[in-house]
Amino acid sequence: MTLFGRRFAALAACWLVVTGLAPAQAQTYPTRTIKMVIAFPPGGPTDFVGRLLADKLKELLGQSVIIENKAGANGAIGADAVAKSEPDGYTLFFTTVGAVAITPNLRNDMPYDTMRDFAPVSLVVNNTTVLVVSPSLPASSAKDLAAMAKAKPETLPFASTGLGSMPHLALELYQASAGVRFVHVPYRGAAPALTDLLGGQVTALFADAPVLMSQLQAGKLKALGAASDQRNPMLPDVPTLKEQGFADTQADNWYGLLAPAKTPPAVIARLNKAVHDVLADPAVRDKLIKSGAVPSPTTPEEFGKLLQSEIARWGRIIREKGIKEG
Repeated sequence: MTLFGRRFAALAACWLVVTGLAPAQAQTYPTRTIKMVIAFPPGGPTDFVGRLLADKLKELLGQSVIIENKAGANGAIGADAVAKSEPDGYTLFFTTVGAVAITPNLRNDMPYDTMRDFAPVSLVVNNTTVLVVSPSLPASSAKDLAAMAKAKPETLPFASTGLGSMPHLALELYQASAGVRFVHVPYRGAAPALTDLLGGQVTALFADAPVLMSQLQAGKLKALGAASDQRNPMLPDVPTLKEQGFADTQADNWYGLLAPAKTPPAVIARLNKAVHDVLADPAVRDKLIKSGAVPSPTTPEEFGKLLQSEIARWGRIIREKGIKEG
């Protein structure tokens, strides 16, 4: 081999090491069990989608994918645990938008930085945030509800799943666009908020479509609009708030998969392809869509750009509204 050839080979080898493509673990990955952290308790919509994804990933990757539910602090506890894990592809974070784009804007003491401490793998699903009321309420649209609020300003109780949650932020966007004010009633999660809405203690609620689907299908709730750019395929007759004249009301609660920063690019690429393959499976897609979740795979780069834009957007909205955890 010539001197030039030897130098070129050495440079190529160095490039492979630097980019993470040379290590054996990247080329043979995975060789053991993968842990997927979900920052919510078992039984909820995030857990449902995460377990569906994990079960299929096990088939595609040839290794077990176990779920660890690490709830608390609006997702921050689970996120911090993954951020501090080895960047080898064996600890992953399945998250909603909250832990990585909203909570960091609510707190000044975050133990992690989303863009510094995580490597995006792929967006997984989009969950339409839906405005719902009791069927007995004399309102058939978001416009009707806004008119009721204008007639009785700051008197109608409007539930959310917690201060700074996506339903709370959707409410803030709706109020701003409609020029009205409700009485915000934050709950600790969707279950108690839904219970009080069904019981008539509050007037309305924004929540993820998967949370509401069974109640909507049973006729126990009435959907007035979707805080999304597109209608949900399971709710084709429910117009978006934008369609009803309320601009800047997009509040999709998406779920995505991340790994610790510095995870080898080849491992990220393998995981990304596996996620795409999972979401292309007709049985998986059918289960997700019927639950109200819309399969939405991306490239790692696309997901990274979404993270950046969501952090900036929700940060601006949170600052404008003066929302802080308390």
